[in-house]
Amino acid sequence: MSHEKAFEELRLRRERSRSGGGEARIEAQHAKGKLTARERVDLLVDPGSFTEIDRFVEHRCREFDMEDKQFLGDGVVTGRAKVDGRLVYLFSQDFTVFGGSLSESNAAKICKIMDQAMKVGAPVIGLNDSGGARIQEGVVSLGGYADIFLRNTLASGVVPQISAILGPCAGGAVYSPAITDFILMVEGTSYLHITGPDVVKAVTHEDVTSEDLGGARVHSEISGVAHLTAPDDGSCLALVRELLSYLPSNNMELPPFVESEDDPERLCPDLDGIIPEESNQPYDMKEVVRKVMDEGRFLEIHPNFAANLLVGFGRLGGRVVGVVGNQPMSLAGVLDISASIKGARFIRFCDAFNIPILTFEDVPGFLPGTQQEHGGIILHGAKLLYAYCEATVPKITIITRKAYGGAYDVMGSKHTRGDVNLAWPMAEIAVMGAEGAAKIIFRKEIAEAGKRGPEEAAAAECELIRKYKERFYNPYTAAARGYVDDVIEPRYTRKVLIRALEDLRGKRDRNPPKRHGNIPL
Repeated sequence: MSHEKAFEELRLRRERSRSGGGEARIEAQHAKGKLTARERVDLLVDPGSFTEIDRFVEHRCREFDMEDKQFLGDGVVTGRAKVDGRLVYLFSQDFTVFGGSLSESNAAKICKIMDQAMKVGAPVIGLNDSGGARIQEGVVSLGGYADIFLRNTLASGVVPQISAILGPCAGGAVYSPAITDFILMVEGTSYLHITGPDVVKAVTHEDVTSEDLGGARVHSEISGVAHLTAPDDGSCLALVRELLSYLPSNNMELPPFVESEDDPERLCPDLDGIIPEESNQPYDMKEVVRKVMDEGRFLEIHPNFAANLLVGFGRLGGRVVGVVGNQPMSLAGVLDISASIKGARFIRFCDAFNIPILTFEDVPGFLPGTQQEHGGIILHGAKLLYAYCEATVPKITIITRKAYGGAYDVMGSKHTRGDVNLAWPMAEIAVMGAEGAAKIIFRKEIAEAGKRGPEEAAAAECELIRKYKERFYNPYTAAARGYVDDVIEPRYTRKVLIRALEDLRGKRDRNPPKRHGNIPL
C-alpha cells in the first residue's frame, strides 16, 4: 500500500470512529435532550486539549451475529485532556453504540486510562450513559465491570474520581459511580438503579417509573447517592469543572491556590447581628459561610440531602477549605442518621486530599426517637465522630451558638485533635438544653416551690433556668480549660480564620501504623 493510500485509510478510519452509531442514532440522542459522547467531552475540557486513546478498538464477540456489528471505539470515548490547564483522564460512554453497554474491550479501554491516571496522579472523570452489561458477551462483560470496580477502589484516596450520570445507569453500571468521590446527575434524563421498573414489578409488584425509582430527584434528596444535579448536560459538565477547581490532582498535592482580591483583613459586621436573641430561633448558616468566604463563593455539596448539615467547598485567602456546618434552618441543626453519613463521607474526602476542614457549629444534639435509634443512629453518628478523629489535615472549629452534649464532642472539638477552636460570645456550650438541665439539677427546689402552687413553681423554674444559663450558657468555662482557644466577635471571623489557615500550613500529624481502621459501617 502506498503512503498516500495509507494516509487516506487512516483518515477514513478516524472519521468512522467519530461517527459513533451513525447519524440516525445521534439524532435520537439529541431528540432525548442529550448530547453525544464526543460533544460532552468537547464541552467539559479546554478547547483543543483532548487526546483520544484507543479510538480503533473493536469488540471481540462472535456470538449472536455480533461479528457483523462493529463500531470503532466500541461505545466509549477515552483519553486525556486539560481542564483549566490541569491534566485529567476521562471516559465518555456512547449510547449510540449498543446503548453504551459495557463489553470486554470497552472495559479494557476504561481500565487503561484509569491505570495511567494513577501513574501520573491525575483525576478520573466518568461521563456515564450506559444500559449496563453487554448481554451478548455474558460473563466477560461482568468481568469487565469487576476490573473497573477494583481500579475505582485502588484509586480511592489517591486521585479524585468524579462520575457524571448523563443517561441510564442500571445493574452493574451503578457500582462504579458509587465508589467514586462525587456523583452528578442530570434532571429528567439520567437515572441510577440496580434493577429496572419491569423487574421491580415482577418481584415486588410495585408499579414505578425509572424516574421515581432512581431519578436525579430521588438520589439527590432521598437516598443521598447523588451529590449534585443539573437541568441539562451542559450545566452538569460546567458543575464538574467548578468542582474540579477546588480539588488537587492527587493526594500528594495541595488544592489549587487562587489569588483573591477579597481583602484577608476584611471584617464582617453583618455577622454581629446574625444570631437571634432567642436561642430557639433559626438563622441561615449558609449566610454565615458566604459572608466569610472569598467573594462570597461557596459550592455546596449535597444541598438537597440532609439539609440539617451543610457541606461544601470555598476559599479563604485563596486557599481551599472544606466547610461543615450545622444548619439551624432545618431540624434546628440536629445531627441525625443522614447528616452523620453525609458529614463523615465529606470529611474523609477532605482528609484524603489535603483539604483543611472548617466547621461552623450550632448543634443542639443528636435527633432522638425510635426511628433514629432503630435505624442505627449510634452506629451512623459514630461514623461522623470517627471521621473527625481520624482526620489529620488542619481542623478549625468555630462555635457560633449551641454546642450541646455528645454533639459538642463530635463536631471537631479540641478533644478530637481540633487545631484551632473558637467561639462567638453568644456560644452555649453545655451538656444539654437549659430547661432540661435545670429540671434535673434543681429538681428538689422546683418540687418545693410546687407545694406553694403552680404559679410559684413556674416562677421558680424560670428563675433557676436563668441562673443555669448565666452560669453555664457561655463559652468561658470551656475557654478556661483550653477547650476553646479564643472567644472572638463575629465580625472578626474571616480575618481570624485566614490567619489560622496560614499558621497551620505546615501542620504534620499522622495516625498509628496500621493496614486501615475499622470505621463503623
